[in-house]
Amino acid sequence: MKRAVLFAFVFCAAAANGFAASTDGDFYRGKVIRILVGFSAGGGFDTYARTLSRYMGKYIPGNPSIIVENMTGAGSLISANHVYRVAKPDGLTIGAFNGNQILGQLVGAQGINFDARKMEWMGAPGYNHDLCVLSQKIGIAGGEQWLAAKTPLKLGGSAPGTPTDDGPKILKEAIGLPMRLITGYKGTADIRVAVESGEVDGICGFSWASVRSTWRKAIESGQVIVVLQNAPKAHTELPKVPLSISFAKTPEARQLIEAGIHQPSAITYSYSIPPGTPKDRVQLLRKAFSQAVKDPDFLNDAGKANLEIAPASGEEIEQSIQNMFKTPPAVVAKLKEVLK
Repeated sequence: MKRAVLFAFVFCAAAANGFAASTDGDFYRGKVIRILVGFSAGGGFDTYARTLSRYMGKYIPGNPSIIVENMTGAGSLISANHVYRVAKPDGLTIGAFNGNQILGQLVGAQGINFDARKMEWMGAPGYNHDLCVLSQKIGIAGGEQWLAAKTPLKLGGSAPGTPTDDGPKILKEAIGLPMRLITGYKGTADIRVAVESGEVDGICGFSWASVRSTWRKAIESGQVIVVLQNAPKAHTELPKVPLSISFAKTPEARQLIEAGIHQPSAITYSYSIPPGTPKDRVQLLRKAFSQAVKDPDFLNDAGKANLEIAPASGEEIEQSIQNMFKTPPAVVAKLKEVLK
């Protein structure tokens, strides 16, 4: 009798598990997944998301449609708060907001209504190899020449909490970069237009991935010039462009650049998922993402768009975020002062 009861229990449990798996496998059938991009169309975030959206759905059971929506404002903070506080945790919303907003959480910036440590993370298609790019009309062709400039250059920025705002402020404090920030642009696409029209002199906090994808012709024609790399090491395609950290003269200056630019750059293009999303759906999305970024057609499309693909897994992004929140308190306090 006991054996019969045990068998019945095992059978029911197995059936329940099988039903759950089947239900979850069917969940996405006929559904639409939205990728909420926190910046305007035409920039690097938007280009990455639209390229990914064409391929990731076929790796999700049920083959859902994936669309991209631009939710601009406050340097992508509006979209970040939306994903955390408003979006349903059902696996149908993916956030593409700027990883520098997580630096904002670290330093206690105003308007942060999310906790990156409680979000789920799907992965990142690339990282932000951060640059400073200037208009050729300015007549400055390198970092040393810029540092010696007697007149501050006008740099375009999006909003506090973005590399185009935070990066210049940190570089001004750490290495004395002569600059004046003109902020409020909706995204790098708008700043590019401002540089080309002469409204501003350049941009810092613009990734090589975005430059390759959206500003390639201007680089190749010499209309704009990469003068600094705000990264731990030189990109293989930019071997002669100096690193900004090489101009840091004190340990504190190096720490500011490392904690305020290098660390956030590793998670800039990360895709978030609302906290509380069922773990099995998180894993489905992570697996589909990792397969999509290896898809030959995706890679071909990314190549045509000049996108640099250097993916990181959701687990790697989670670890990077945990490491960021281990930044020494003295460095956090200084960053808070610089970015206020």
